[in-house]
Parts: sequence; C-alpha cells; structure tokens
Amino acid sequence: MRDAELKEQISEVFEANYHVYGARKIWRELNRQGRRVARCTVERLMRELGITGAVRGKRVITTLPGGQAERAPDLLDRDFVAAAPNHCWVADFTHVKTWAGVVYVAFLVDTFSRRIVGWSAATVKETVFVLDAVEMAIWQRDRDQHPVQPGELIHHSDAGSQYTSFRLAEHLDAPGIAASIGSVGDAYDNALMESTIGLYKTELIKPRRPWKSLSQVGSSWPPQSGSTGTTTADSTVR
Repeated sequence: MRDAELKEQISEVFEANYHVYGARKIWRELNRQGRRVARCTVERLMRELGITGAVRGKRVITTLPGGQAERAPDLLDRDFVAAAPNHCWVADFTHVKTWAGVVYVAFLVDTFSRRIVGWSAATVKETVFVLDAVEMAIWQRDRDQHPVQPGELIHHSDAGSQYTSFRLAEHLDAPGIAASIGSVGDAYDNALMESTIGLYKTELIKPRRPWKSLSQVGSSWPPQSGSTGTTTADSTVR
C-alpha cells in the first residue's frame, strides 16, 4: 500500500515540475513536504513508473558509421585545395536544439571559394536530408550558370551512415559526381567543415537563441532568392 501511495506522490511532483525533476530532486521535494522516504526508494519507484528527469548537456551524435553501400575511397587524402569551383564539395551536418526538438542542418561547401553551395534542415538525420543539400547545390550552380560537369566534381564527407547509403551513391553517380569518404574520427580530415559549422553556430545560432522549431531554423540563413523563388544559402565563409 505504501508503494502505491508513494508512486502517486512521486507522479504529482514529477507532473508539477514539467517532467524535468530526477530522483534526487523528487526525493528532496517529498522530504520538504514531510513525506519521509529513502532516495533509493524514490529511484526504484521511478523506474517502475517508467519516468526519468531531464539530463543536462546530453550529447547528440551526428556521425554514425554505416555499411549500406561499398565504402567510397578517400580521393582527397586531406588535400582540400581546388583549382576551380565545382571541383570539390565537402559535406557534413550539425544539430540545433529547439523547443520542438533537435533539428539537423546539412551543408555542402565548395573548397575553392569556401562558399556554402547547398544546405538543408530536417528533424531526422536520414539520407534524404543530405540529398536535399546536394540537390540545392546542383540547382544553385545551374542558376549561376556554372553547372556541374560530369567527371570533374568530388563530393567528400565523413563515414556517417547518411553518406554511405546506396541512395546517395546512386544520386551522386547520375550527374557524374565522384564520392569520397574520409576516416572516422579524423579531426584533420574534417577541419574545413568544423570551421564552417563553428561560424554558423557562433554567428547565427547562438546570438538568436532560443530556437523554436524546424521552420524557424530552416528560414534562418540570409536568403537570396532565385528565379524559382527558392531560398538558397549563398554565403561565403571567410
């Protein structure tokens, strides 16, 4: 009978504090209210109720090694110097925390100019959202009268599952873009994109927090409208 009463009291404290209190804070609150109970009892009953408090600073993992397609070779070997535009695009994505949940933002950077040529935002880190960034980049280059030429462009990324999928491999092969995959956890290999993402978060995301939703993040880049009315990312990272 005592467990049933305590579960009800624990649930009341949990609900009253927006589902963020963990066992320690609920235990303290119950004791402040004069309900003497051991902390281990609170922990046990919370497990039985299936409730947990909020965890501060929980890490969001973006790079997950994948094995869906035969892994592409590393065609760059850390040499990101390009002789002209549309010779090397480097891809990666990051996350932005919003009130509605985590939003993932994918980028494509042309290593010749350090220009962001394509980007995409989504609530799931699946292949489709990195495909959208590639589609934007191809469309934008066509619009700027600098179309991608078959056999000239390398698309380089890390070994995340989104970039090793059959779907992306086929998508890159169709316009004659060569896929290149770097090493997992290689800081030097990913340095260019780390710099781009760092500037994105420092100059845009952090000063404008809090973010509320996918739509707000998705419309946050300084827009440049093309003839189709599509908003594009046309910034040069310096």
